[in-house]
Amino acid sequence: MRSASRLRAARHLLVGAGLACALLLASGAQAQSERAAREELDSLGREIDSLADRLTATGQARDSATQALQVTETELAQTHQRLDALQAERRGVEDEARVLRGHRDRLQGERSAQVAALAEQFAALYRLGPTPQLKLLLNQSDPAELDRMQAYLNRLTRARQAKIDDIARLDEALVATETELDARQAELAELSVALEAQSEQLARVSAERQSVVSTLDDRYASEADRLADLNQSREEAEAQLRRLQAEMARMATPTPTTHIGRTQGDLPWPVQGAITAGFRGQDGVHYNGIVIEAGANTPVTSVHAGRVVFADWMRGFGNLLIIDHGDQVMTLYAHLQRFSARPGQQVGAGEEIGRVGNSGGQGRAALYFEVRNRGEPINPQRWIARR
Repeated sequence: MRSASRLRAARHLLVGAGLACALLLASGAQAQSERAAREELDSLGREIDSLADRLTATGQARDSATQALQVTETELAQTHQRLDALQAERRGVEDEARVLRGHRDRLQGERSAQVAALAEQFAALYRLGPTPQLKLLLNQSDPAELDRMQAYLNRLTRARQAKIDDIARLDEALVATETELDARQAELAELSVALEAQSEQLARVSAERQSVVSTLDDRYASEADRLADLNQSREEAEAQLRRLQAEMARMATPTPTTHIGRTQGDLPWPVQGAITAGFRGQDGVHYNGIVIEAGANTPVTSVHAGRVVFADWMRGFGNLLIIDHGDQVMTLYAHLQRFSARPGQQVGAGEEIGRVGNSGGQGRAALYFEVRNRGEPINPQRWIARR
């Protein structure tokens, strides 16, 4: 019987050990799998970043007037980004200063309460006279009463010392808080100077852009010439997009599926506004997508999760951002004021990727939005939700 019990116990031990080993192996395999997936995504991001550099190098503007537009609008986008970053930093410093001021006020209130309590203790001692113990002895008071008085005086002395220590600690904390607050105020002053400089830079570059746009408009002898130039811009963009599609097909690590096909007809709008140009509704660069009117600097969001594969200036489109969603589906967002995402970056649905602008020589702010499946443009209104 004992040997049978020992055998059963051994079996249970082996089974437990086997389960533990299996769990450890599964845990290790899962960690290794997650690590491999992260490394694969990082590799994909680096590969796309390199791809974007190559595409930018081959997509430079050819004529001098368009080159001037590219230079000024690129500088304008960078200035907007720096200005936004400085404003965000200033808001953060202002929040810190506000917290510090609240902390200082609380410390000052606590210190005032401690000083008032200490004053009451001194008043109590004053009422007892300069030498209360000696008075009790000379009056030949009851020894028990003398003990009680001595205990009271000892407690009063300890309480007084504690209050003094608290006040000293609060004074140190107040000095540290005031020092930190002064540093934040100095930082705010520096940020204000930097913001003013960037605002002046923004005004200067905006004026330069307007001058370049006027020069571009003046070179058209007729509306037919202007339309021919727009169509040429579209053809160049198409060639660039075909290069992008070919490069994406040759990548060692393709973009993983995001199941965007399941969301057809339910995708959120990248920005809210009226459609001023429909799919295949007119010639020129807007032929393959839709134009959504929106105010300048309005946030533009990704309609679905994916990976940014291009974020740069392109003739006809201005600042153009392209997201690959896997399954050979890409979305394009053009005429941006600035970018909020970079090539190689993974973005989620609804995440800001840029701001509405009028880059590309546009007369007013709007977003150009396009959807491509296997390299071919398709009607975006079939993908985004109806309103």
